[in-house]
Amino acid sequence: MFTHVMVGSNDLERSKTFYMATLGALGLEGMQTPNGGVFFSQGGMAFGVGTPANGEPACFANGGTIGFQATTKEQIDAFHAAGLANGGTDEGLPGVREGAPGQPYGAYLRDPDGNKICAFAGVQL
Repeated sequence: MFTHVMVGSNDLERSKTFYMATLGALGLEGMQTPNGGVFFSQGGMAFGVGTPANGEPACFANGGTIGFQATTKEQIDAFHAAGLANGGTDEGLPGVREGAPGQPYGAYLRDPDGNKICAFAGVQL
């Protein structure tokens, strides 16, 4: 459905450290872009972090969440721990989401710029 999702950052080095750790815990590898950002790709889709092209400060989407697929609970636990250890904040501890279809296991974080991300395993749509 999507080709890519991009979030902005006001401190690329801080964001790269955060995303290399959290998405690395999910088995994704980042690639540096010519403008100093980083992209992670898998299955023809990509997620990127960079400075806004218009030169304005980056801001997060109120109500927006970007979800990443994990294959195990251990990956999600590592994703959450890596995020907290690298400048992120908790938005939902790892655990079963009782109200969600299929009761998947997941966790939520805010990156250092305030973007909300999550990782889930066992998601059946």
